[in-house]
Amino acid sequence: MSAIYILWLRQLKRYFRTRIRILSSLGQPVLFLVSLGFGFGPLYQRAGAGNYLQYLVPGIIVMGILFPSVFSGIEIIWERQFGFLKETLVAPVSRFQIVLGRTLGGATTALFQGTIVLVICSIAGFRVANFFLLPVAFGFMFLIALLGNAIGTAIGSVLDDVQGFQLIMNFLVTPLFFLSNALFPVDGLPALLKLLVHLNPLSYGIDGLRGALSQAFLFGPGIDLVILGGVTSVLLGVGSYLFSRIEL
Repeated sequence: MSAIYILWLRQLKRYFRTRIRILSSLGQPVLFLVSLGFGFGPLYQRAGAGNYLQYLVPGIIVMGILFPSVFSGIEIIWERQFGFLKETLVAPVSRFQIVLGRTLGGATTALFQGTIVLVICSIAGFRVANFFLLPVAFGFMFLIALLGNAIGTAIGSVLDDVQGFQLIMNFLVTPLFFLSNALFPVDGLPALLKLLVHLNPLSYGIDGLRGALSQAFLFGPGIDLVILGGVTSVLLGVGSYLFSRIEL
């Protein structure tokens, strides 16, 4: 457990030392908030669908969590290229503990970023429906951060170059976000697109977060928690296995 705690603290210190990384990771969610929230908001309201900002913000929060958490996998590639990973792998602890410590550290920093995005959205006009459900919202945010870190660990463990990682991001993680219920309601979608949204595990994380913040569940909190938690557990296992196969 001490090894997990040390790795967790190291990830946090590395993150907070890089202020530029914090600011840059907030740029995309704020851009989407302004361009979509205030750009499409009047159209959404005139269509009789209500306040688009209330619908959009949970997806924006997830954007602020998912992409930075997945990008944590690049650190594995960098550390392998410069030899720093070898120092970690030769430590007298299991590789599962190493993965768990790195994942918890990355998930904590991603949760911190998501909290900042939530505060910015609240300043922009978003309103939490029930403050007593905020712990539930943070629970879903942390699970989404774990999901992103698990994906990043799995990808970073099998690739040797940063360019390949970025290609995987473009063809896997970006569609994972846009083919969810983050930016648009599921009702009224074409059958194929609706099927993809239902098969996407991220949709259940966003629905759980949206339900906790706005009390507007689509699938239900139980289904959201079971599917998101189950997929995250499987991906954590896959990431741990692939990380354990890294050769010095």
